[in-house]
Amino acid sequence: MDSKTRTVEMFFFPFMGGGHQIPMVDMARLFASHGAKSTIIVTPTNALHFQNSILRDQNSGQPISIHALQLPDGAVSPESDMSATPFTDTIVLQEPLKLFLIEHKPDCIVFDMFHRWAAELFDELGIRRIFFNGSGCLPGCVVESLRKYEPHEKVGSDYEPFVVLGLPDRIELTRSQLPDFVKDKSGRFDKMEKDEEKSFGFVKRDGKEGLACWLDEKEPNSVLYISFRSKPSFAPGQFVEITHALEASNHSFIWVVGKAFKDEENFLPGGFVERIKESKKGVILKGWAPQLLILEHGAVGGFLTHCGWNSMLEGVCCGVPIITWPLSAEQFCNEKLVTDVLGIGVQVGSIEWRSIKSDKKALIVREKVEVAVKRLMGGGDEVMEMRKRARELAEKAKKAVQVGGSSYMDADALIEELKSLKEK
Repeated sequence: MDSKTRTVEMFFFPFMGGGHQIPMVDMARLFASHGAKSTIIVTPTNALHFQNSILRDQNSGQPISIHALQLPDGAVSPESDMSATPFTDTIVLQEPLKLFLIEHKPDCIVFDMFHRWAAELFDELGIRRIFFNGSGCLPGCVVESLRKYEPHEKVGSDYEPFVVLGLPDRIELTRSQLPDFVKDKSGRFDKMEKDEEKSFGFVKRDGKEGLACWLDEKEPNSVLYISFRSKPSFAPGQFVEITHALEASNHSFIWVVGKAFKDEENFLPGGFVERIKESKKGVILKGWAPQLLILEHGAVGGFLTHCGWNSMLEGVCCGVPIITWPLSAEQFCNEKLVTDVLGIGVQVGSIEWRSIKSDKKALIVREKVEVAVKRLMGGGDEVMEMRKRARELAEKAKKAVQVGGSSYMDADALIEELKSLKEK
């Protein structure tokens, strides 16, 4: 059998939100580097976000490409807003995707869990599918345990802690920290689980020159990096509390505010920006930031984050201890992994799970934020141990993706399995 026939062709169909799209694009690039012919299927608008990096891969000889689906006349491009009700907008892609797959049938397609209609389409066309869950393992284990044992139904209030049963480490949560879908009896997420069970497999996820110069002037582990989602679901006045806490802590920081400035031009206290510029204590970035480059810099000693899984992975891979501020989705479970299991983080004190669309948001007062920042950035034996554990995890992560590492071998094993099925 010639090499062309032996080449595995894989399609990747991400959800359009950045937290889901970025890791799947990275995955497509990974499999292309292992020799699989990889095609990323997106809308024309979303293709613009990463086409330059794919072009660089193509110029270096990687077998990777982008296919932009043409939307039906009058159709609106799917929202990347995770608050879409409930992620159903992507169904406008069903017909153009079907036409493309009829013409170009891959050996398998990796699809995001939020394309809830897609599994039936792939079954209809006889295409092997791999279900992509953009979260870590722990949230899935927690949800399964809660469904089986229902400890959250046996407590007296939303704020009374209960133990999640059946896990190797002790994890305590409160009902107030649980996502709505865990308490939802409609079966909306059961459909996703069935799609996962029937799939061939599933995959879990596991530079600005001025900024670099600013970091180069700082002492090792002296800078706190702060980044939430591009538009965090904060209570009114939360940014003011954060700014007061940062000034009171007296530690250097980089704060990525994302889209917040577009909606709240005056959310910072008067004189704050001028003071941090004069003191060179802080940098505020009003848009995209080179997060990995920042976290990898030796001056960065802490990461204040909303506990999204992508951010968790990047923080761990860079060996940076974490201040956890979960907001929604599975983020409270991710917080427990960081603080209670891995022992590389401290909690800011967030106790309320809130939907992105919810108008009711819990305010974390400046004193709590200040305490968490000083605890992580102030040094001491506790923090030294956290930094040591974080560095050890980073080294393990690095070895996993190197040639011969566990993640590297897993990718090769999947390609070989697809090849063997292709030859039958």
